[in-house]
Amino acid sequence: MLMNYIYLCWFFFFFFFFFFFFFFSLYLSIYDYVIFIEYSLFNYNSLSLTYLIYIDWLCLIFISVVMFISSMVIYYSYFYMGINSYSFIRFFFLVLMFIISMILMVISPNLISIMLGWDGLGLVSYCLVIYYMSMSSYLSGMVTCLTNRIGDFGLLICSCWLLSYGSWHFLFYLDYYKNSILYFLVFSCFTKSAQVPFSSWLPMAMAAPTPVSSLVHSSTLVTAGIYLLIRFYSTLFYFNTLFIFFGIITIIISSLGANFEYDIKKIIALSTLSQLGLMMVSIMIGFSDFSFFHLVSHAMFKSLMFLCSGIFIYYMNDNQDIRYMGSVCSLMPFSSSCFNISNICLCGVPFLSGFYSKDIIFESFSFNSYNFFFYLLFYFSIGLTCLYSLRLFYYSMLSMNFYSFYIYFYDFYNEMKFSLFMLSFMTIFYSGSIIWLLDFNLIFLYFPFYNKIMTLVLIFFGLYFGYEFSCLKFYYLNYLIYYSLGNMFYMSSYYWFFYYFTYSYVRDFNIFLNFWGEYYGVLGLIYFFKIINYYLYFYFINKFVIFLFIWLFYLFFFI
Repeated sequence: MLMNYIYLCWFFFFFFFFFFFFFFSLYLSIYDYVIFIEYSLFNYNSLSLTYLIYIDWLCLIFISVVMFISSMVIYYSYFYMGINSYSFIRFFFLVLMFIISMILMVISPNLISIMLGWDGLGLVSYCLVIYYMSMSSYLSGMVTCLTNRIGDFGLLICSCWLLSYGSWHFLFYLDYYKNSILYFLVFSCFTKSAQVPFSSWLPMAMAAPTPVSSLVHSSTLVTAGIYLLIRFYSTLFYFNTLFIFFGIITIIISSLGANFEYDIKKIIALSTLSQLGLMMVSIMIGFSDFSFFHLVSHAMFKSLMFLCSGIFIYYMNDNQDIRYMGSVCSLMPFSSSCFNISNICLCGVPFLSGFYSKDIIFESFSFNSYNFFFYLLFYFSIGLTCLYSLRLFYYSMLSMNFYSFYIYFYDFYNEMKFSLFMLSFMTIFYSGSIIWLLDFNLIFLYFPFYNKIMTLVLIFFGLYFGYEFSCLKFYYLNYLIYYSLGNMFYMSSYYWFFYYFTYSYVRDFNIFLNFWGEYYGVLGLIYFFKIINYYLYFYFINKFVIFLFIWLFYLFFFI
């Protein structure tokens, strides 16, 4: 019974500090205050190791968002993870360590203390991904951990480099550092925020419990790299075309992957990846305030989306396939309504949270002078986002199938519904409220009418094509392609010629890859080492050869 009260006490604790940090950030923003707290650990010659805490309104707003989402996730997990399970308290303390690690990373501009929270996030995330203790969870956790450790090398090299300056404070010595040091910082942020080519771990981290996914993919682990870049944007070499290209490719690849995925958690994870790419592009074109604004807005509706998907999975006997979730809206109306609110916010439909931040970012990108290829990819990503959002809405809400009627559906747990209600309220009103209350450096741009409505037109085009794509029957499409490939007008006999030609070419190419490519690749190298090992073993096991080697050794050194 005491363990049950621990969850509730921590829920009220985080919920109280959400209001405290939010109003404290308003106070610091109005009076333009910044708080420094420095604690000296030890001094050795010219090197001083200190722990510095830097608190401003930007830091407190982010901490308040983390506190609010953490309180809702803890209250939700109290019933979702099972009150009487043996791993109940273990899960709670892992989540608590995860939140503390994120706060330690947020409040300090010192590289050593950043590493304290950074490594804490990586290690605790590994423990949470392997929470269910299956082979797939172990593999996913290993990929997550190792990919994040690759990024940690950047911070380690950065800390070794800064040792020559006598301090690890970015804040005081930033004017003296070389820009080359910041390359390692950007590299670490790319791996932590799962940008291309380090994007594979983010969908694999969905092996963690759903409340953890809600916390990780909204305001903690994946946003750590984005937040660190926002902190150091004034000295970053932004307007860097290469990093902008990587961000746009991240958006396109993740959005295309989400359009062909059927696992609801992986679809939401890929949508998180596309929004992280959008934040990265916003930072690299010089609009870090817009990126932070989208970061806190995205945290609200993405955590709501994960919690709603967790309820669907919970009531559908651990099924995560969206093709079996038809007509959920009639069976679970409240959870479906909350899920659709978050889905519409993700599309950027006007006057919801996602609209205010995404519209400003896209207009700011239009104001910069980039080539047509960048514009095409960037605006194409808007349509892809709306496309997979409406596809998810269609499969999980409108499509009719009979699997769902054999599963027990009922919005029973009012406690989980409370978390959904609070997050839905914040999803609708939070973004529009903080744009009035806080001093964001927002620039309102004036465009021609056709350029101004281009974002909205692409949103609704994406919604339309998403509906058409959801209704498409792939069986008939494959049938049509198979019989019309190469069948041009009055040239139908060429079809079979091209068929046999391409088939034989692909067959021979596969034989080449499976034999010669493997023989001269990794398998051939392994085979070579096996042969060498066999001969070495054969010769060294012979007593005469051993005696001969000993005699030659004696002859060489002592005669």
